[in-house]
Amino acid sequence: MTQFLQPPPTACEIAKWAFTTRRVDRSDVHGLTTQMGRAKAGDLILCEIAEIGHHKKIQLAERRASVSYPGDYVVLCLGDRYAPDQFLASAVIDGNLIDLVAGGGVAGRVDAAHTRMDNPTRLKPIGLLTNASGHVINVSDYALPSLPKNEHVTVIGVFGSSMNSGKTTAASSLSHGLLRSGYAVAGVKATGTGAFGDFNSFEDGGAPALDFTDVGMATTYRMPLETIEAGFDTLVATAAERGAEVVVVEIADGVFQQETRAILQSSRIRDRLDGILFAAPDALSALGGVTVLKKVGLSPFAISGMVSCSPLAAAEAAEVTSRPILSREDLWSPATITLHVAPLMRRETVNVAA
Repeated sequence: MTQFLQPPPTACEIAKWAFTTRRVDRSDVHGLTTQMGRAKAGDLILCEIAEIGHHKKIQLAERRASVSYPGDYVVLCLGDRYAPDQFLASAVIDGNLIDLVAGGGVAGRVDAAHTRMDNPTRLKPIGLLTNASGHVINVSDYALPSLPKNEHVTVIGVFGSSMNSGKTTAASSLSHGLLRSGYAVAGVKATGTGAFGDFNSFEDGGAPALDFTDVGMATTYRMPLETIEAGFDTLVATAAERGAEVVVVEIADGVFQQETRAILQSSRIRDRLDGILFAAPDALSALGGVTVLKKVGLSPFAISGMVSCSPLAAAEAAEVTSRPILSREDLWSPATITLHVAPLMRRETVNVAA
């Protein structure tokens, strides 16, 4: 068992700061409070790693992964998590140890886990970070300025049937294809759990990225729909202010996840989308996704994701959905963009490749 020592005064300075804290000005940290009974989602918490479990690395604010060791100090955000393939977790501190529920830097209490999961990495909560006024620092303190929705930029939503259906690859590939076609593009991750994988994927493909951590949320699970909608408006408008003509927006998890279901049923987000690309792992999931979307009055212009990796599965999906099945290589192609995406654009764009 790890022997805990009194943390040094410099603990916050030597700690590993997680991706979810990337917008925080560290010079604002003036102290710690051990009064953690009223801690809420998004609050910054200094922890000491007690036992290494499932998450063996921390995704740092500098967007690289750092191997964790017992005794490491880490600065994380308290948060909820919904991940059917991993953990269901709550933003709760209710004991001497809490759990690392997401490698991007979210701590809380694991309430349920997939059977294949190892036990979570365990953390000793040392204290909540406070500013010069003695107030607990929350990631929402560093959110982008709120902006009203932008009605001019084209917005393409990427949804999926589940986790690991291929949404991120589909979204970043679509962004890359739009860039190759001459469009100014930005990638946005509007919902999910703070992590740098989706963010980096957009930027690897050439599209500048924003995500919900930029609008003050470590995760969006259990956040009010109004807060998620306002964040979406700000992210899209910010991308447009920075020069984007097209914004590709990835929505996390599957169509039955709590906030995704709410977004699809009735929200400013669904009403703002100019088109939907749907990611699925197989033909049955593709058909199920098209059926679910149809029930709420929506229809994807194409299917992508893992199903597109298999010619046989792609043929099945195309037959049962009557939708084109687009692989990542297809999405890279200006010809695909011209055929399937250009008709969705809100306005004419100059310098678009022929």
